[in-house]
Amino acid sequence: MSLKKFVVISEMSGVHAMIGNRANGLIVENFDTGKRKFVSSRKHQFTPLESISIYTEDNNTVALFDVFKTMQEKMEECPLPTSGNKMTSDEAFGYLGQILPNYDRDQVYFNDVKKLVKWFSYLNDRNLLDFTEEETEENKEEAPSEE
Repeated sequence: MSLKKFVVISEMSGVHAMIGNRANGLIVENFDTGKRKFVSSRKHQFTPLESISIYTEDNNTVALFDVFKTMQEKMEECPLPTSGNKMTSDEAFGYLGQILPNYDRDQVYFNDVKKLVKWFSYLNDRNLLDFTEEETEENKEEAPSEE
C-alpha cells in the first residue's frame, strides 16, 4: 500500500486508512481492529502522509515516502530510537542525522522527529510499507510512451 491512502487525524492516535471521503469528513479504517468509521471534518483535521515532507538545508524538502524508504533500508545499521515519551532529543536528532544528514536543523523540531519514528514504527510493524509497488509506479510514469 502506498502512502496515498494513509492519513493521520487530529485527536486520534495512530495512522488510519482512508476508505472514502464525504463533503463533511472521511471514512477511515483502523488497521488493528479493521473497524471503519466516519470522522467529521468539523471536529478533526486530516493530514495525508503523502503530503508530508521534511525540510533540508538547501531550502528543499524530502518526501516522507523517501524518508521512510531510507529508514527501512538502514534498519540493520541504524535501529530506531525508543519511541514515545522515552525518546530524548539527542536520540531523535542523532537518528535523523543518520537517516537524512542534510535535514534543516532550524525547521525540523523534536516533535516532528517523534512523529516520524512513531508513524514509521506503526506502519512497519504491521507490514504496511511496500516500496516496490511505488517504485514500479514511478518507473511506469518515467517510461517513454510509444506513439
